[in-house]
Amino acid sequence: MINNISILKNITILYAEDEKDLREVTHQILKGFTKKQYVAQDGAEGLELFKQHENEIDLIITDVNMPILNGLEMVKEIKKINMNIPIIVATAFSNKEYLLEAIDIGVDKYVLKPIDVAKLLQVMSQSLLYHELKDLYIDKLTNLPNRNRLKKDLETNNIDLMALLDIDEFSTINDLFGEKNGDIILSEMANTIKKHFNNEHFTIYRMEADKFAIVSKDNNKDVNEFYDLCKNFADKIEKDSLFINEDEIDINVTIGIAQGDGQRAFKYSQRVINYARSKMQRILIYNESFNIQESFEENIKWVKQVKVGFRENLFKAYFQPIVNSFTKEIFKYEALIRYVTKDGQEISPINFLNVARRTKLYPNIIKIVINDSFQLIKEKNKRVSVNISFDDIANKETTSFIYNILEQNREYSHLLEFEILESEEISDFDEVTKFIANVRKFDCSVGVDDFGAGYSNFNLLTLLDIDFVKIDGSLIENINTSKDLEIIVTTIANFSKEFGVKTVAEFVSNEAIYNKIKELKIDYCQGYYFERPISYDKID
Repeated sequence: MINNISILKNITILYAEDEKDLREVTHQILKGFTKKQYVAQDGAEGLELFKQHENEIDLIITDVNMPILNGLEMVKEIKKINMNIPIIVATAFSNKEYLLEAIDIGVDKYVLKPIDVAKLLQVMSQSLLYHELKDLYIDKLTNLPNRNRLKKDLETNNIDLMALLDIDEFSTINDLFGEKNGDIILSEMANTIKKHFNNEHFTIYRMEADKFAIVSKDNNKDVNEFYDLCKNFADKIEKDSLFINEDEIDINVTIGIAQGDGQRAFKYSQRVINYARSKMQRILIYNESFNIQESFEENIKWVKQVKVGFRENLFKAYFQPIVNSFTKEIFKYEALIRYVTKDGQEISPINFLNVARRTKLYPNIIKIVINDSFQLIKEKNKRVSVNISFDDIANKETTSFIYNILEQNREYSHLLEFEILESEEISDFDEVTKFIANVRKFDCSVGVDDFGAGYSNFNLLTLLDIDFVKIDGSLIENINTSKDLEIIVTTIANFSKEFGVKTVAEFVSNEAIYNKIKELKIDYCQGYYFERPISYDKID
């Protein structure tokens, strides 16, 4: 007798038997030991049940000699659908020909009639060893081999060309249509991939969630030919919408292709698909010139340095003057974060800001900037503007810190301003409106930074109660030589004045740009033409 019968309660079986009395008795026994049973009275019904419930069924028990379609014929058809399903044959015949045929078509075990219950349970438990391997190596949703299977295949097979395929914004699809429909989409995607990439030449794996791997079985496959095949697939997916319950769903994919022996192909394909997405490329073949490894090493370095920086107070706010366009007098300073090494080297945020965001250390930055800003406000009586992202505003801990420090410094809070970063997505305007209302209680001014860099900027003037807009530097840095930029900036300036909103031009780097800004009657200027960001100690 098997030692642990309880493990059988986790499986669903298909049981096919044409003898009614035996079928009913055995079914009752199986009901006591297994989670769910599908029962058929002949091979044809058994095959139909399997087709309907393939993703549920873990194990098949079948008689051999049945009408319409006998057990072995049923097994042959089932194996065409899923060649890995564990199957036990029950037969009254000890005929070697039956057993040899059963072995030949992939039957795992057999039991003789009359069925010994203890023997049947023992054989079932032994077959579950394979069931466990199925869970380990086969993706249940798509019935494709999974990431574990690929890793194992990389060790044993001569793989040198593969692609990773990722559905774009799949989490959004799940949010819009629900996870159940998301699973349907993944199943449809798996079937579409299998049809496009012939199984004689390719093996398809479901890696995780919305990621699939396509591995060439042909070691001499030309990478450019493979690229064309992947491109044709991406074109087809983009062209043909999926329909789920009459809902039309548009799908796009990103594909990364890589060559290399086994593990190297896998590693490079993982790297290049992320690189492709960052470069807004739909399909990309890995190339050493991308310097992806160097980028990883740089990220690793900065993860360590960011942690050290917070621990040893190496992050400091630097301050860049914002001047009146007509008098050139300093009106206020913008606080900008810098990493200052122990030997005094100043490092700009482009090197560490994304790393800080991804390591969840980013909320510490605005705390440092605001604390340093209040030092400048209180000790040198300067007006200071600080950047705040939507992530900051949506972070309850960060906003609580801001409200508390404003309360503690209520006497000086009217000299602190906030610049909301318009270049980052604002997904909840109610949250931003609430933040603006709260800081206005402390007489803080509020503006929008990077104005003109996004797509909804003019709407911001109507949606948000703001005091100023800072026109994005990309519109300013060549304004003295581009009539198109001049028209855009003029439109922003005039539109802002209609709403009583002040304007600030950043990236004013020379006299020609400054003169153009003054000509367009922009209220304030900021840029290297006046001053670079400087430390607290250098401000009078």
